[in-house]
Amino acid sequence: MIRLVRSLSFCGLALAAVAGCRPASSDRAAEAKPHLHQDHPPHGGTPVVLGDEVYQVEFVLDAAAGDLQAFVLDGEMENFMRASSHAFTLVTTVGGRTRTLTMRAVANPATGETVGDTSMFEAQADWLKTTPEFDAVLQTITIRGSTFTDVKFNFPKGNDREG
Repeated sequence: MIRLVRSLSFCGLALAAVAGCRPASSDRAAEAKPHLHQDHPPHGGTPVVLGDEVYQVEFVLDAAAGDLQAFVLDGEMENFMRASSHAFTLVTTVGGRTRTLTMRAVANPATGETVGDTSMFEAQADWLKTTPEFDAVLQTITIRGSTFTDVKFNFPKGNDREG
């Protein structure tokens, strides 16, 4: 009889130990929730969505130099995407005045990117040194056979209305 009680006690302890190894039901519920993906521009710039988040262009301003860089990225802003464009045009509006920026393709020997096959574009204008905000229309850009035209955005707000 004592042996039976000890065996039952041992079994009870073993079951309690095994049950303690499983996550609590609230932990399991937290694990079952889908991960919410949030896009973050890799250079801390302004993301501009192309199409239905097919691609994005991140604009980064160096105000001191009057330089505006554009990086072509996938829809999740995780990978650089090479564009076949040699340049693209931004028509900007600053204080009611229209100004044009030509974003020229930049080659990068370290990555093998060339003009006509690159993910980086750049423009320089003195007015960028004193203009932290402007409205713009990206006229046309072609990425992997997809062409996007008349993409409106605000710098530095972007055009993603969900975020």
